[in-house]
Amino acid sequence: MNLQPAQPEKLNAWERVILPDVPGLQKIDFYLANGGYKALKKALELKPEEVIEEVKKSNLRGRGGACFPTGLKWSFMPKKSDKPKYLCVNGDESEPGTFKDRQIFEFNPHLLIEGTLIACYAMGMTAAYIYIRGEYGKWIRMLQKALDDACANGFVGDKILGTDFSTHITIHRGAGAYICGEESSLMNSIEGQRGYPRVKPPFPAQNGLWGCPTTINNVETISNIPVIIKNGWKWYSQVGAVKHPGPLLVGVSGHVNNPGVFEMPTGEPLLEIIHKWAGGVPGNKGIKAVIPGGSSTMMLRGDQLEGIRMDVDSLKAAGSSVGTAGIIVMDSDTDLIQVITRITEFYYRESCGQCTPCREGTVWMYKILKRFEQYQAVAEDIDLLMDIANNIEGNTICALGDAAAWPVQSMIRRFRDEFEKRVHESQHRVVA
Repeated sequence: MNLQPAQPEKLNAWERVILPDVPGLQKIDFYLANGGYKALKKALELKPEEVIEEVKKSNLRGRGGACFPTGLKWSFMPKKSDKPKYLCVNGDESEPGTFKDRQIFEFNPHLLIEGTLIACYAMGMTAAYIYIRGEYGKWIRMLQKALDDACANGFVGDKILGTDFSTHITIHRGAGAYICGEESSLMNSIEGQRGYPRVKPPFPAQNGLWGCPTTINNVETISNIPVIIKNGWKWYSQVGAVKHPGPLLVGVSGHVNNPGVFEMPTGEPLLEIIHKWAGGVPGNKGIKAVIPGGSSTMMLRGDQLEGIRMDVDSLKAAGSSVGTAGIIVMDSDTDLIQVITRITEFYYRESCGQCTPCREGTVWMYKILKRFEQYQAVAEDIDLLMDIANNIEGNTICALGDAAAWPVQSMIRRFRDEFEKRVHESQHRVVA
């Protein structure tokens, strides 16, 4: 897989701003030489509410999956509080098919740090926690080096840049639990508790870390903040799709010639991303299916991709979602039964077990799918599988249950013929 931020020459019209083509940008001297921390200085000359308004007007939407308007989320934070206020930056990145945040950790970590500082200033926060999945040892060390350099140069700590603004940033290493990518589980993990999702309300802005007001944003979301402050909300809002603007980091994997992470404006055609940005399918094979936004998003048929774009509204209309923008391409020879069984096994093993529908339902979906995979299924298993998925969806404290149910539901709705074929083969299979 291409570990460098990819940018095909023929599509060079887009000048990257999250992962610019500047060697050595992870070093603070290079970052400063290329305009680094100027957005922070500009933000500190504004009132906190003016920074929030700038983010609101930009229409930045969260890059972590839910696509919630970032400025609106920030406005939920109480202006005055007798308790400390905290920012959590979610870098858990455990969604299968997603690998974009580590590009920021490696190639542009100071952008993330600068965005974190601006967010803390805008919401009056004294501390921020960047939560990174435990398996990212290499990238944790890279980010820690950048943070140490930022502290040494007076950008993090007390009286930043000679102002009254002070804030501290801590990198918190996770312990390998997918559930801690859910915001309330993440907060419990930071507190040293078991990674169980919390019942809402109360919401984090009222009762978050240690009972204090807290905002949680994704790594890529926070990395967009310096870009907005530097270039202005008008510039940002005109990039890409009107209702979902800005640059987007898209990770493409699976059956493509040039897998990797690509920075592009939102709203790029899905087929163009596959064939031009990612170099097309090996052997010019047909596309059987595409998962557009990480393993939890609804699967799309390869023969129904025309007109679908990489933005929230287009993918919603197509019956899926942009999710974490982790595109997984599957060619015409792919055994989709094996794919959906593998995905379901992941969610079964990663369920925290707190909610009965998820704890029990994911196990049963996996068991039934194993029957299909092993040519032991009967026709009634198709509707039974859908019934279990339907009873999981919407009946759990957090969205992991939905994340497990949606791939199964979409697979049955769009590829029922695959299940029926497997049942037919099961009935006529000769066991040696």
